[in-house]
Amino acid sequence: MLKTSNTVSLKTPYYLIDKAKLLKNMEKIAYVREHSGAKSLLALKCFATWSVFDLMSEYMDGTTSSSLYEVKLGHDKFPGETHAYSVAYDDHEIDEVLNNCDKIIFNTINQFQRFEEQSRNKKRGLRVNPGISTSEFIIADPARPFSRLGEWDPERIAKVVDQISGFMFHNNCENGDLERFSGMLDQIEAKFGHLIEKMEWISLGGGIHFTGDDYPLDAFCARLKAFSNKYGVQVYLEPGEASITKSTTLEVTVLDTLHNGKDLAIVDSSIEAHMLDLLIYRESARMSPCDGPFTYQICGKSCLAGDIFGEFNFDHELKAGDRISIEDAGGYTMVKKNWFNGVKMPSIAVKQLDGSIELVREFGYQDFVDNLS
Repeated sequence: MLKTSNTVSLKTPYYLIDKAKLLKNMEKIAYVREHSGAKSLLALKCFATWSVFDLMSEYMDGTTSSSLYEVKLGHDKFPGETHAYSVAYDDHEIDEVLNNCDKIIFNTINQFQRFEEQSRNKKRGLRVNPGISTSEFIIADPARPFSRLGEWDPERIAKVVDQISGFMFHNNCENGDLERFSGMLDQIEAKFGHLIEKMEWISLGGGIHFTGDDYPLDAFCARLKAFSNKYGVQVYLEPGEASITKSTTLEVTVLDTLHNGKDLAIVDSSIEAHMLDLLIYRESARMSPCDGPFTYQICGKSCLAGDIFGEFNFDHELKAGDRISIEDAGGYTMVKKNWFNGVKMPSIAVKQLDGSIELVREFGYQDFVDNLS
C-alpha cells in the first residue's frame, strides 16, 4: 500500500475518497439517528468500497444489499446489521444468503412462500410498492407501469402479515424535498397504514437526500419520529448516495486536445467504463464552477462516440498532461465500472483524516484477463 502526502505522485485515473468530506455526511446520519430514532444502513448497490467502512461503521448501523455477494460483503466487512434483499433469490443461493444476514426481505409473496420454511429462523420482510415515486427517469422508476419491484395490493399483502415482521418501501430517488417526501409518506400511510401497524420495523429505503446542503434535518427527524411513534415501529433508512455525496473525485489527465467546431480534450478515463450513470441518464459530470474564458468538451478515451463527460470552462488553455478533477464521483461508479475497450481501471485512493493519501487498490492487466476467460 502506497502512502503519500499528495496526489501528484499517483498515476491517473483514480478515485479519491476524502474521509474528511465523508465524515460530514456521517455526522448528519448520526444526527438523524439521535434525534429521530431511525437507523441507517449503507446501500451497497451504490457504494461498496470497504476500505472506508472503518469510518462509516462508526456512524451507521449496518448494510443493505441487492444480491448474495453484497450480503456477504456487508456481513464480512461492515459491523452491525446485515439486511438482505433481492429482486429474486435462486434455490442454490438462498441458504448462503440466510447464513449471512440478520433480516431477509422478499420482493414478492411468491418468493416468500417459496422460501418460507428455510427462512423461519430469520426476521422476514416484504417489499411493498406504493405506486408513487420521485424518479424523473423511467429506467429508475420503481413505480413504472408493470413494475416487478414489490407487492402492490394491500388485500394480497394482508394474507401474509402474520408471517413477516417488516416492510421495505423504496420509492424516493434523489429527493431533496422534505415536503415531497412527507407527502408521499402520507399516501403510504393512507394505503398501507392498517398493515404497517402490525409490523415491528419499516424501511423507507434510499434516495432521500437528507445529507444535502440546507436540508431541514430537524423537521425530517420530527417526521420520522412521529411515523415511528404512531405505528410502534423501528424505522430504517437506506442511504446510498446520501452517505457519500461530495466525498469522492475522479482524478484524470488530459492526453490530447483538438478542435472540431469545439475545443475538445481527451482524458485517460471513460464514462462508458468508469461513470456509466452519466451515459445511462444522459447527464453531465460535475466540476468546480469556473467562469474562465476557455470552454472544452471533456471526452473519454474509449471508441464510443458519445463517451463525453460534458462541457466545462477553464481559466487556461488545456494541454496534454494537465490534471482534471471530476467531482461527486463516488456513487454508482466503483460498483459499476467495467473493462470496456480494455481502458485502464481507475485505482482507488483514500485521503485519511490526517491528510495523508493511501493508494488502497490498483488494477492491472491481470485483472482485465481474470475478468474474462
